[in-house]
Amino acid sequence: MPEYLIKGGTPLCGQLAVHGAKNAALPILAAALLCGRSVIHNCPDLTDVAAARNILHYLGCSTTQRQGTVTVEFTGGGDYRIPDRLMRAMRSSIVFLGAVIGRYGMAEVSMPGGCELGPRPIDMHLAALRKLGVQIDESGGVLRCTTPKGLHGASITLPFPSVGATENVMLAACLARGETRLSNAAREPEITDLADFLNAAGADIRFASDGSILITGVQALTGCEHRVIPDRIAASTYLSAAAVTGGEIILTHVCPDHLSAVLPVFEEAGCTLVCGADTIGLQAPQRLNSLGTVRTMPYPGFSTDAQSTMLSMAALARGTSVFIETIFESRYKQVGELVRMGANIRVEGRVAVVEGVSQLQGAVMSCTDLRGGAALAVAALAAKGESRLRQIHHIARGYENFDLNLQKLGAQITRV
Repeated sequence: MPEYLIKGGTPLCGQLAVHGAKNAALPILAAALLCGRSVIHNCPDLTDVAAARNILHYLGCSTTQRQGTVTVEFTGGGDYRIPDRLMRAMRSSIVFLGAVIGRYGMAEVSMPGGCELGPRPIDMHLAALRKLGVQIDESGGVLRCTTPKGLHGASITLPFPSVGATENVMLAACLARGETRLSNAAREPEITDLADFLNAAGADIRFASDGSILITGVQALTGCEHRVIPDRIAASTYLSAAAVTGGEIILTHVCPDHLSAVLPVFEEAGCTLVCGADTIGLQAPQRLNSLGTVRTMPYPGFSTDAQSTMLSMAALARGTSVFIETIFESRYKQVGELVRMGANIRVEGRVAVVEGVSQLQGAVMSCTDLRGGAALAVAALAAKGESRLRQIHHIARGYENFDLNLQKLGAQITRV
C-alpha cells in the first residue's frame, strides 16, 4: 500500500491553485443522471469522483474525465439498483438516491460506506422523500423505493439542516409535479452550486429570504455546462499547513467568502491574512497563538471538515485551545496518533482540550479518515524528524495531488 514519507520542519511558501470542491462535484455528478449531456468543469480528480462515475456507468450513463472536465451523458440501458460494492466505495453515495428516483421512479440501494465518523442517520432523508410520494421499504440493509403515484411537491421541514437530505430533496423534487418548499435547508455553498447546475439544466429552484428552498417541478432537464466552485476545505487545509509550519503562501482559484467563519480563527492564532476577489494570502508568525474556542456548526458557522487540521495547528500553539464538535460524534479519531507525536490533547465526548507544546516528534501513523488523515499530514509537516503516514487512500478521497501540491510549497513529502 502507498504511504507518505514526510520530513518536517520546512516552512511552506509559494503559490497554489485550489482544485474544485469535492462536496459540490459529487451531488452535481448525481444530478447529471437527470440530464442529457452535461459538461462539468473544475471537477477534481479524486477517488470519490471515480466512485461516483462508476455508479453513473451502472445507472446508464457514459462518462469521460480529461484535464479537470467530466462529461456525463445518459445513454439508457442502466439499472435502478445500485450494487452494494458501489455504494460502499463512497460514503456520500446516498446522494444518488434522490437522483435515481427522479430518473427511474424507483430505486434500490444499500447503506453507503466511506469514512466512519459515527452514525449519519438518513431518517430525515427518507422522511422527506416519503412526503414527495416515495414509498420506502427498509430491510436487510437495503432501501427499496417506489413511486406508485409519481413524485409530487410537498412542504418539508428538516429537523436539522442536513446537507445530504437537502440535496436528495432537490434532486427528487426538481422533476416532481407541483411546488416543494424545503424549510430549515442546508445553506452550504455546495447547495447553491447544485442549484446553479440544475437551473442551468432547466430546473426551477429559488432561495427564499428566510433560507427556504422553493422548487417547482419541470417536465424534463436538458444538458448543460457548469464550473464547480473551489474547495473551501482544501483551501483551509493548505492554510493550516502553512500556518503550523510558520510559512507564507498565496492560494488562488478560491472564494474567501466561503471561508468567512474559518479565516478569523487563523487571525486569532496570529496569522496575517490578505484576501482578494479569488485569492487568500497568509503569513504565519514564528509560533501560533491559542485558537481560543472553536465550535463547529452548520454553514455559515465553522465547518466540521476544517476542524481536524486546525486541531493540528493548536497542538503546536501557545496556550490552550478548545474544540467543540456539534456535527459528528467521532471527529477526533486522529487524536491518538497526534498524542504519539507528543501532542497534549484530552478528549471528553464532543470536546477536545488542546494544550500546545513547543515541538512534535515524527512518527509512524495511520490515517483514520479523510480529514483526520490530512490533519496528521499537517502535523507531520511541522514535526521534528521524519513521519511515515499509512492508509493514505483516505486522503485521496478528497484531495487532488495532495503530495504534489505540498511539494509546490516546499514541503518534503514523498509518496512511497
